[in-house]
Amino acid sequence: MDLGLKGLKAIVTGGTKGIGRAIGQTLAAEGAHVAFCARNAAEVAQTVDAFSTYGVKVFGRAVDVADGPGLAAWVQDAAANLGGIDIVVANVSALAIPNEEANWQRGFEVDMMGTVRLVNAAMPYLEQSANASIVTISSVSAREIDFASGPYGAFKAAIVHYTQGLAYHLAGKHIRANSVSPGNTYFAGGVWNQIEHGNPELFKQALALNPTGRMGTPQEMANAAAFLASPAASFITGTNLVVDGALTKGVQL
Repeated sequence: MDLGLKGLKAIVTGGTKGIGRAIGQTLAAEGAHVAFCARNAAEVAQTVDAFSTYGVKVFGRAVDVADGPGLAAWVQDAAANLGGIDIVVANVSALAIPNEEANWQRGFEVDMMGTVRLVNAAMPYLEQSANASIVTISSVSAREIDFASGPYGAFKAAIVHYTQGLAYHLAGKHIRANSVSPGNTYFAGGVWNQIEHGNPELFKQALALNPTGRMGTPQEMANAAAFLASPAASFITGTNLVVDGALTKGVQL
């Protein structure tokens, strides 16, 4: 299936590691021009080089999405470098799990407001696009009570609600909005890789919960995000696509 992404302009937050990197790479491989941000300047530079091998325009910058003005400036510069914005992917999370006040504040600034400010900054460009699409990255922790049921789960749930609200209110402008809720996703250097070595009992318990007997990969999450972002999903808006290998048991009606 041709997703119709060739020549479209996409921006992705948290584009140097894990799911965010896989999303950016998948979009670039499909022929989309890609701008991304992350906090580590050296990793941004390395990722720019990697994505550029696909022969598309690539623009990267070191940005903390909790920095509202910095995030808005990056969006504006990304649009200038790419020649507009068709696709917005809000991927960054503070991964603030323990129930501590500092984590609630960090989760609000990064997960929630990082998403809201990204969309707001990109909106003037999306309104000019014939293929406008917003994809937010939530989590299965938004659907069920699990070990991440504090700040992380609460804000991930709020992001799903926010995204479905966008879908409804922006439908008349032909701007789609969907979320992806990944299940446990394993990659080198990622949270579950760290838990595997730092808390092997928790890792074993988490692995046992999934009937497939394994965790997902960043590429599997990226495939879902790229499809929802693409013109191939032109009549899909307001959905939350769960990609978890049947990990969660709740029925999504």
